[in-house]
Amino acid sequence: MDQAFCRDCLVEQPAGAARCRSCGSPRVVAHQELGALTFAHVDCDAFYAAIEKRDDPSLRDRPVIIGGGKRGVVATACYVARTYGVHSAMPMFKALKACPDAAVVAPDMAKYARVARQIRALMKDLTPLVEPVSIDEAFLDLAGTEALHRAGAAMVLAGFAAKVEAQVGVTISIGLSYCKFLAKIASDLDKPRGFAIIGRAEAQSFLRPRPIGLIPGVGAKTQERLARDGFRLIGDLQLADEAALFARYGAEGQRMRRLALGIDARKISTDRETKSISAETTFETDLGALDELAPILYRLCEKLSARLKHAGLGTRAVTLKLKGADFKSRTRALSGLAATQLPNRLFAPARELLARELASAGREARFRLIGIGASDLCPAAEADQGDLVDTGLAREKAEDKAIDSLRAKFGPQAIVKGLSLRASRKRL
Repeated sequence: MDQAFCRDCLVEQPAGAARCRSCGSPRVVAHQELGALTFAHVDCDAFYAAIEKRDDPSLRDRPVIIGGGKRGVVATACYVARTYGVHSAMPMFKALKACPDAAVVAPDMAKYARVARQIRALMKDLTPLVEPVSIDEAFLDLAGTEALHRAGAAMVLAGFAAKVEAQVGVTISIGLSYCKFLAKIASDLDKPRGFAIIGRAEAQSFLRPRPIGLIPGVGAKTQERLARDGFRLIGDLQLADEAALFARYGAEGQRMRRLALGIDARKISTDRETKSISAETTFETDLGALDELAPILYRLCEKLSARLKHAGLGTRAVTLKLKGADFKSRTRALSGLAATQLPNRLFAPARELLARELASAGREARFRLIGIGASDLCPAAEADQGDLVDTGLAREKAEDKAIDSLRAKFGPQAIVKGLSLRASRKRL
């Protein structure tokens, strides 16, 4: 028999109630396994746009796009803008063509991070088992917290959603299940302000008719390969022999089939290690010459350096990213470098990669975006240690420290190196 409660007043309801018997709300949650499920995925609804609407009431009923310039891409769009077909990662010119009356707001990542920290603190009040996935989503496991909260996980999560809406001013959607895979899927089923449940009993039947791309890690190319082999729906994988899938696709075949059957043994990880840090920018006009791109790349290396220092990390590998006028991306990497945080030492291998790529692409190649990333990260204490041969390192570190100090006191433009002076007029 289904258990039920009202999401608005949190009063338990009799089975089959369409509306709350206490407050009249139609938002009644009911499910046979309500008391047994503890894995949740919490996802903020159109997070950046919701914050901007919260802070500027004039935007409340308007389509809002968070992004930058006609050459940029959409970071996120509110639900009004989405009805026009606008979506994340869409080129801005296409978004504005689809929704010309939209209010375009430049992203304020520092503000969004502050709001995310508020929500994360409220999550930690529910359970210590919180695994951030991105700035606006996280997994939680509330197993064993019923005595503490004097309520089951579902009711606690509904109360949490109401508290976020009241105290923070944004809305969230919640997916509740017995594992990560299905909790994540559930959180997308009823947006915005959603609360969806997938239990063990219906997991396989729920998954059976769904497209195979719903399985995490199964991208477009993998879908094409699977389709050639006769696997288009998750139900096709449910019927397949696991040994045959392993022989054909290796461990990935085994993983896909188990998820298709609703088997996911992953636990909540409260210590998500940072694997990469990056910075990128989109140009107002396509560029292709080394002397145009190098100053912009240097400025990005300065940004990357600042982000590494803020995170207390160094890097032993850099990755160059270029996006062509045709929107196709290409990446090139150099690894095995001496660990560093310094912008000059990030720039040297990055410029080498850029020069090689431009030579390979040919004179006619033009690019609309450039980025630089750091991976193979290490603690800051291991970075820029040098050796007896590297006699200029101490002077370079002292110069960099002095520049950081002046910028911290007078702003990021207090000191601008000559190489990056030309970059400002090409960046959005």
